[in-house]
Amino acid sequence: MRNLMTGAMMALMMSVPSMADSSSKESELYNQLDTWANILRLVSENYVDEVDEKELVEAAIQGMLRSLDPHSTYLNPDVYQQVRVQMEGEYGGLGIEVQMENGIVKVVSPIDETPAANAGIQGGDLITHIDGNAVMGKTLTEAVKEMRGPVGSDITITVVREDTAEPFEVEITREKILVRSVRHRVEDETIGYIRVTTFNMQSGAGVEDAIESIVEELGDNLDGVILDLRNNPGGLLDEAIRISDAFLDKGEIVSTRGRIQNNNSRWYATSGDMLDGVPVVVLTNAYSASASEIVAGALQDHRRAIILGDRTFGKGTVQSEIRLGRTGNQAVRLTTARYFTPSGKSIQERGVEPDIEVLFPNQRRASARREADLQGHIENDQISLDRAGEIDEPVLEELELEEPADPEAPQADVQLRYAIKLLKNMSRLPQAQIAEAQQTNSR
Repeated sequence: MRNLMTGAMMALMMSVPSMADSSSKESELYNQLDTWANILRLVSENYVDEVDEKELVEAAIQGMLRSLDPHSTYLNPDVYQQVRVQMEGEYGGLGIEVQMENGIVKVVSPIDETPAANAGIQGGDLITHIDGNAVMGKTLTEAVKEMRGPVGSDITITVVREDTAEPFEVEITREKILVRSVRHRVEDETIGYIRVTTFNMQSGAGVEDAIESIVEELGDNLDGVILDLRNNPGGLLDEAIRISDAFLDKGEIVSTRGRIQNNNSRWYATSGDMLDGVPVVVLTNAYSASASEIVAGALQDHRRAIILGDRTFGKGTVQSEIRLGRTGNQAVRLTTARYFTPSGKSIQERGVEPDIEVLFPNQRRASARREADLQGHIENDQISLDRAGEIDEPVLEELELEEPADPEAPQADVQLRYAIKLLKNMSRLPQAQIAEAQQTNSR
């Protein structure tokens, strides 16, 4: 026990560069670490039940990181392995992206064609119990570990949904999750549709392949492309840059700014728009986050695409995974920078505003919880900037954008139907008017 405390204290003290700056700060830090060690000893020796000191230390680490912001966390060896597998595009489990919110597991998004999606789990659902055991009091790591298990085994989760009066249980059979992050098809004979569900190591290549396939299939009959980023929780920054580059011919894609120089970077598009200027509509909603917002913000600022749907989640920070230990099998995911769109806007807290707001019937914009609603989120102190790419009403009237005939129809995708109608109408306009629709001056 004493060796454990001594090692933990030394690790914490060595990680604080300000100790040598001031003797008073050094003394205060020693006192705080001494208090922490004493509390750890008291709990270990006097708590009513026997405790695991290793788990207590990990809980202390998690608490320290959670005090910074909602996205900084410690990845122990088990979780780190799961994260690596997920980013590579394959893992075992239910098929949901989750985060911890007020002690409850919140579903950010179910992944298409997975057990969770097939069982009807939705973005925004709260998971309160796993196999009858309360989630409250557990860390996100512990909750995720309980939700994952052998392929073919069953799990029962208790779900609280905003528009449902009572909690309800859902039984799901675990499967091996193969994350097919990009899907594409042709809509209404002349519209290409590309859906990106997450940004893993295959996403950039997947979008490029989808564009090539759509262009080859439709040729001169291609009226436009819809890029669907709804319910996409984000992922790898490199893949967001690669996907943005597929639609852009030049200009900045995104920049990052942190406290240290190494975290300050800019990325630019390479020459060549894979669609050669064919109109693009990007679909977003309140659960389009992080890397999704980088893509939406870049295409909006360059007037390369019209953003349609709902305001995005508003996660404008970059997390770096810093490996720990000699084996590197554990890591800290630490917020190290903010990212900015090409026009210099931070979307932190605010999200990307759609050029055309289209909500589902009976949907209230304020009902969805976003970054600004998370406890301890990083605040955006940037002076408010007008959004770029806002579409004026006369343009919409000229495009004759109509309401769907039956917006209340079951499973009617109102936003997708609007996007198809918009691109169809744009294809019948002279090129000068299309340019006006995509390059309206900022207000």
